[in-house]
Amino acid sequence: MSGADADRVDDPALIAVVGATGTGKSDLAIAIADRFRAHGRNAEIVNADAMQFYRGMDIGTAKVPPGERHGIPHHQLDVLDVTDEASVAAYQRDARATIDGIVADGGVAVLVGGSGLYVSAVLHDLDFPGTDPELRAALEREHAEHGSGVLLARLRELDPAAAAAIDARNPRRLIRAVEIASRSDRVTPSLPSAPRAWRPARVLHLRRDRAQLVASLHDRASTMFRAGLVDEVAALRERGLEQGRTARAAIGYAQALEVLRGDATLPDAVEATAVATRKYARRQVSWFKRYGEAEDLDVTGVDRPGLATVARRIVP
Repeated sequence: MSGADADRVDDPALIAVVGATGTGKSDLAIAIADRFRAHGRNAEIVNADAMQFYRGMDIGTAKVPPGERHGIPHHQLDVLDVTDEASVAAYQRDARATIDGIVADGGVAVLVGGSGLYVSAVLHDLDFPGTDPELRAALEREHAEHGSGVLLARLRELDPAAAAAIDARNPRRLIRAVEIASRSDRVTPSLPSAPRAWRPARVLHLRRDRAQLVASLHDRASTMFRAGLVDEVAALRERGLEQGRTARAAIGYAQALEVLRGDATLPDAVEATAVATRKYARRQVSWFKRYGEAEDLDVTGVDRPGLATVARRIVP
């Protein structure tokens, strides 16, 4: 019997905790895993935050320190060097294999993260075509010569849904979206209106009041820089951060690099990081609100200890 067949629809062995940055996803995931373990059932966490794949990118990604993970195994953390390029297709393969292994052993997998496409790659029946090196190179040359506007216009013609969801300021993702949309065997990277589930899952969508979330995201940016983000980025720079197309563009890391180059002051970097994070959070909200199967959890005003109470409602 396959892992999907073994799950009861009313008691899935996969729980996904999703939502915008700053809603408390990681803390709730740990609290949920704690509840299962208190009931004698193993639970392990599978990361779905694309920037937390990178070794050494800890402060700017709000990665939970090992000492605060309550002894719960965390998977898909620290699996890439900063010079590597994240691949949603590779992640889908590896994360699903990890989940299958946890479930086969009688445990519960708690998928947690805010990278919408990566979450969807696990939860939904999406296929991702491989890279066409020649087409990719041609699109990169076109972007270098003409900028994002031409590629975005083409994407609107080929795949309007993907064009509406894409961050056109992210060249790597824009080029990849056009590459996929240009192929005859393509599968759009945008979320279908009614995606099929990969296996039964309980999806928890965390939400906070917008005003509270915006304030907390600015505080979060300030806290990260006070905690030593610039020093972290300086160390990663020695390991090739500026050569990593994915890692160097991460929110907070790009701004810290500007400080190190002398192109921005620390206050400017904090403000730019807060603004970029707010914009990213809006895109996350738009992505996850299309998850018709999700249970909305309003965690406005809920602090870290309070999330343990929320977990008790989820796992009585």
